[in-house]
Amino acid sequence: MCGIFGVHGHPEAAHLTYLGLYALQHRGQESAGIVSSNGHEQYVHRAMGLVADGITEKHLRQLPGRHAVGHVRYSTAGGSSLRNAQPFCATTDGGSVAIAHNGNLVNASAIRRELEGRGSILTSTSDSEVIVHLLARSREGTLEDRLIDALSRVKGAFSLAMLTDDALVLARDPWGFRPLVLGRLGSAWVAASETCALDLIGAEYERDVEPGEMVVIRRGRMRTLRPWVMAPRQAFCIFEHIYFARPDSNVAGQNVYAFRKELGRILAREHPVSADMIVPVLDSGNAAALGYAEESGIPYEAALVRNQYVKRTFIEPSQSIRDFRVRIKHNASRGMIAGRRVVLVEDSIVRGTTLLKLVDLIRHAGATEVHVRVSSPPNTGPCHYGIDTPTREELIAHRHSVEEIRRILGADSLGYLSLEGLRRASEQLKHGICDACFSDDYPVLSEDDPELPQLSLFRPPIEVDGEDSDT
Repeated sequence: MCGIFGVHGHPEAAHLTYLGLYALQHRGQESAGIVSSNGHEQYVHRAMGLVADGITEKHLRQLPGRHAVGHVRYSTAGGSSLRNAQPFCATTDGGSVAIAHNGNLVNASAIRRELEGRGSILTSTSDSEVIVHLLARSREGTLEDRLIDALSRVKGAFSLAMLTDDALVLARDPWGFRPLVLGRLGSAWVAASETCALDLIGAEYERDVEPGEMVVIRRGRMRTLRPWVMAPRQAFCIFEHIYFARPDSNVAGQNVYAFRKELGRILAREHPVSADMIVPVLDSGNAAALGYAEESGIPYEAALVRNQYVKRTFIEPSQSIRDFRVRIKHNASRGMIAGRRVVLVEDSIVRGTTLLKLVDLIRHAGATEVHVRVSSPPNTGPCHYGIDTPTREELIAHRHSVEEIRRILGADSLGYLSLEGLRRASEQLKHGICDACFSDDYPVLSEDDPELPQLSLFRPPIEVDGEDSDT
């Protein structure tokens, strides 16, 4: 999972991109990068770590121009190193390009072998770099046509922003796995993974970039293409709403906070319990816990305190670090919990690391009962489209039944939201969903699977509407 941001036509493009990436920091903490353009030349800075640590005012002064793209990364393909930091840059005979990609390509390894067999030298281990090489090798005329050609070769999830010397090009895969929104800031155009980034810089949300759509912005004018055949169905990643997206974002036509509250309400109806307080697992469990409390009538209490200086545990690159940070991330309020029956509400259980520690923490704070409620179904399958659960063996719900997980956690009871409940809540979303990590219903299978679909999602580009503005 990554975050991307782009600006076209603003004198402080790099500064705005910095702020946009700051708002998207929850989508990736391993590296950050910005590429700017003055219309003739591109300037680049990439660094490991958080946006505020790796990009300083000095760096921003070295990124001139009215156009920029930026990226924050956490790795799903390729390791955590500077060579994998984005945006990726290249100089082609059609001009300079910088590409920021969010998603995961399920046939990247096969394409990488093909490229290397034809003499390409890839400098990273990221799947995103193959897009740059495919674009550079394309025989199409314009850079946007080369991007269309390159993306016709890949399978899987991509929401991306490409910066040329004078244009910002946005593209989203036909399935619509990952979010991408478009906004305006005065006469400038802005693109971002989530609307919270638009809010931070005062930009107005215009619309989502649609699945299978390419948007080309040049000289203040926007035109849209639909170069790919529509997928058999839309497949927006529901885990964006459950965990990844910021609660103040609107994603796929739905406010994330309101969606999570609805999950909590459904969960309370499906798994009621007699208890004294509802306690959220901070922070992504807050809204679901509030929905559970409102539906059940049990008081909501912030009895867990989070150390705000510890990064999110789920997206840490190694299990050893993940275990350590769980121990220092939370503390339980003994004065509130002692002698009480507690319902602990979590958004999901992936590996089980966090909840195992938290149940024990609440027990030691004096709770007489600890009941766990989860506002998503059991995670039984890996994600091939951009979330770091690459193998089933990592998933506790693949290895164990619900009752076995309850015993492992040491909880008095454990209740997951049903798949039917999740799908019922998802009916209010703008597009269809991908819930393969819960249902095993994969829209596009991994390249390691012999049943990988061979469906072609490419057609010659057709301009379907010209949304030009004289700005």
